[in-house]
Amino acid sequence: MWTTRVTTRICGIRMTIVPNLRISEAAALLGVSDDTVRRWVEQGRLPSVHDGGRMAIDGRALASFAQQLAESPEPGTTTAASARNRMRGIVTRVLKDGVMAQVEMQAGPFRVVSLMSREAADELGLEPGVVAVASIKSTHVVVEIPEA
Repeated sequence: MWTTRVTTRICGIRMTIVPNLRISEAAALLGVSDDTVRRWVEQGRLPSVHDGGRMAIDGRALASFAQQLAESPEPGTTTAASARNRMRGIVTRVLKDGVMAQVEMQAGPFRVVSLMSREAADELGLEPGVVAVASIKSTHVVVEIPEA
C-alpha cells in the first residue's frame, strides 16, 4: 500500500529519488481523509502531479505542506490518549553537521524530532519528502490528560 523510497546509482553515486505519493498515502501521512486531500488540491493549497495517468502528490511538496499544517497545532479536546510506539510519517527537515543530524518528521498531527549520527541519516537517505517510521522507546515518558 505504501510507496517506498527509490534508491538508484548514477555514476557510482547512490541517490534517493523522492516518490510521488498516491492521494490515499498522502492522506494517511497527514492524518486526514482522501477527500480532504482532494479538496486541498482543488483549492490550490496542495500542488498535485500526474503520475501514470492518476493524480499524485510530490513527496517534497507534501513534506512542506505537512510542516505548514503543524506550525501551531491545537491540543484538541481529548479526554485520554497515548501515542503508539511506531509512527509512520514523512520527513520534513534534515539538519546535518560534521557528526550529527537532526531529522524532523510529521506523523499525522505529531511532529517527531530525532537526533542521530550523520552517517545513519546518510545511509537511510533521509531528506524532506521521504516516508519513514519513527520507533519510540524511552525509559521516561510523560502522559497527561487535559481538563475537559
